[in-house]
Amino acid sequence: MSKTMAPDLHEPSAGIPRPSPQTEWKHPSDHWMRGFILDNRASLGTLGVFIVMMAVFMIANPTVFTTWYLYRSVLTTLPVALFVVVPLVFVVTCGEIDLSFPATMGFASWVFALFVQAGYDPFLGIVAALITGMLLGFLVGSLVVYGGLSSLIATLGMNFLLRGLIQIINEGKSMALTGLSDSWAYKIFSSQVWGIPVQIFWAIAFVVLSAMLYNRHRFGAQVRVVGDNPDSAQQMGIDVKRVRVKVFVFVGIGAAIAGTFSVMINFTWWPTAGDGYLLPVLASVFVGGTPTWGGIGTVVGGAIGAVTVSFIQTGVVAAGLSGFYVQFFNGLIIILSLLGHKWNQARYR
Repeated sequence: MSKTMAPDLHEPSAGIPRPSPQTEWKHPSDHWMRGFILDNRASLGTLGVFIVMMAVFMIANPTVFTTWYLYRSVLTTLPVALFVVVPLVFVVTCGEIDLSFPATMGFASWVFALFVQAGYDPFLGIVAALITGMLLGFLVGSLVVYGGLSSLIATLGMNFLLRGLIQIINEGKSMALTGLSDSWAYKIFSSQVWGIPVQIFWAIAFVVLSAMLYNRHRFGAQVRVVGDNPDSAQQMGIDVKRVRVKVFVFVGIGAAIAGTFSVMINFTWWPTAGDGYLLPVLASVFVGGTPTWGGIGTVVGGAIGAVTVSFIQTGVVAAGLSGFYVQFFNGLIIILSLLGHKWNQARYR
C-alpha cells in the first residue's frame, strides 16, 4: 500500500468520513409540517371529525347538502355561538367554568332592545349592551375569585338569578324591533353580502383576534400558566386573581355581542334569549379539544367544534331521521371527539 493511501493510525477518526461543517443535524420533529401537526393536533382532530361527519351527511342526502341555502342558514346563526365559544376557551383554560353566559346574553340583549325601542341609535344600544356584559362578567368573576365560590355553582346560580330577574320585570313579554332593519347598525352587522350573511365575517374576525390574543399575547400566556399551576404563576409575578376575573369579563363581552347579534337576526327580543345555547356551546368547547383540567386549549379548535355542533341538527334532519335523533347524535359526536382527543393530546391528567 502506498504511503498516500495508508490511514493515519494516530488519528482516532482515521478512515471515517467527516460531516461537512455546513451540515446541521435536525430532529425529525423539527420539520415545519410535523411541527405544525404537533402544535395543532387538537384543532386538526376536530377538523377531521367535522369532515367525516359532513361526508356521512352528504352521502345520506346529497341533494340537500349540495345547495347553498343550507349553508346560508347555518352561517346566519353560527356567529352567535362563536362569540361565546371563544371566550369560554379562555375560561376553561384558566381552570374555571362559566354557566351564566346564557342569562348574560339575555340581559345584555334586553338592554340593547330597550335602547332601540326607546328610539335611540342602535349603535348606542350596542355600546350599552357591551358595558352591561362587562359589568355582569366582572360581577360573576368577583363572586368566584374574591368571594371564594366554586365557579360551577356561582355561575349556575347567577344564570338562574339573572334569568328570573328578566322574567319578573318583563312578565314573559317579548319586544318587536321592526324598525331595526332600516338602521345602519343592521346593514353593517347583520345584512348580506353576495348572499353571504355578513355576521359570519365579524365572527371570523373575532375568532382570529382571539386566537392571536390566546397564542401571541401576554394575556393568553398568563391564562395558560394560571390554569396549569396558579401557585407557580403567583411566584412568577402574575396577578392570578386579576387574570381570572378578566376571563369572566371576556365571556361577558362575548355574550353581549352574541345576544345583540341574535336580536338583529330575528328583529325580536325574547325573555328566553340565550337559553338554548348552554349545552351546544359547552359541547363545542370540549369537542374542539380544550380539556377540562386547564392549562391548555385551542381557540381555533373551539370554533371548528361550534361549526360541527351547528351542523349536527341540520344534518340529522336532512338525512331523513326525525328530530328525536338529534340529542343522540350530539352525545355520540361529543363522546367520540373526547375519546379521540384523549388519545391525541400531548398531556393529560
